[in-house]
Amino acid sequence: MNVLISQFLDHVGLERGLSPNTRAAYGADLIAFDAFLGRKGIEAFNDVMRQHILDYLMAERERGQAVSSISRRLVAIKVFFGFLQREGLLDRNVTEAMDSPKLWRILPGVLSMKEVERLLQTPAGEDRMDLRDKALLELLYATGLRVSELAGLTLDDVHFDSGYVRCLGKGNKVRVVPFGEQARRGLERYLAEGRPKFARPNTGGHVFLTQRGTGFSRKGIWKLIRDQARRAGIEKPVHPHTLRHSFASHLLANGAPLRVIQEMLGHADIATTQVYTHVDDGRLRQVHHQYHPRA
Repeated sequence: MNVLISQFLDHVGLERGLSPNTRAAYGADLIAFDAFLGRKGIEAFNDVMRQHILDYLMAERERGQAVSSISRRLVAIKVFFGFLQREGLLDRNVTEAMDSPKLWRILPGVLSMKEVERLLQTPAGEDRMDLRDKALLELLYATGLRVSELAGLTLDDVHFDSGYVRCLGKGNKVRVVPFGEQARRGLERYLAEGRPKFARPNTGGHVFLTQRGTGFSRKGIWKLIRDQARRAGIEKPVHPHTLRHSFASHLLANGAPLRVIQEMLGHADIATTQVYTHVDDGRLRQVHHQYHPRA
C-alpha cells in the first residue's frame, strides 16, 4: 500500500505540478490513513469501505484535529482514490459517494464523546432546574430528536415500558426512537421530583416545562443548551442540532448500520444514497442498545 502512495505522490508532484508543501501534506495524510487501516486489519485499498474512511475521520476528530485539517485529509483520500481508479488499481471508488454536503456535514458540528460526557454531567445538582436540564440533555443525545420534536414531546409520547419516545417529525410523520438506561433514569427522576415543581394549574402535557409552567419554545431549548455548554467549558458553538449530529455520528463511529440511523433520525442529516428500509421497533431498540454509548 505504501508503494501505491509513493506512486501517487510522484504523479501529483511531476504530472500535476503540485507544490512540495502540498505533496508533503498529501503524503502525511495518506500515511496516517494507511496506518489507521493497518490497525483495522485492512491490507488493500480495494478492501476499503466508505465506513472505514468515516471511522478514520471521526477518529481524527476525537484526537482534537480541526475541521480544516479533517477536510484536507478527506481531500487527500479522494484525490488518491481517484488516481487509483484511473490507473485501473481500484475496483470501485467509495469516495465518490462522499461528495454530498449532507454526508460531510456530520463532522463540523459534532461533539467528541468526552465533550458529550462533560455536557451531560454539568447539571449535577438536586434542584428542579438541574433535574430538568439533565433529563433534557440526556434524552436529546439518546434520541437525536430535532429541537421542534423535543419541544413538542408530551407525557403520552414517552413509553418507559418499551423504552422509546414517539415524536411527530417533518411532514407530520410519526416515528419511534429508543432511549437508553441513562436517559431513562434522568427522565424518571425529573418527572417524579422536578416537573411537579414547574407545573401550574393550567400546565399542559409537555414533558419539559419552563419556570412559568409552560412548554419550551425552540429558542428556549437553544438557550438552555448553549448555557449548559458554557458551564461545561465547551468553547465551540453548541446547539440542539449539535447533539443530533453527535447522536448520529457516534452511532456511526461505533458501527451502527446507516439505514438504522436514518430510521432513528427520520431521514435527516446523515441520509445517503441508500434507499430507506423500514426497521421494526424491536430491531431499533436492539441496535440502539448495542451501539449507543449511553444505552
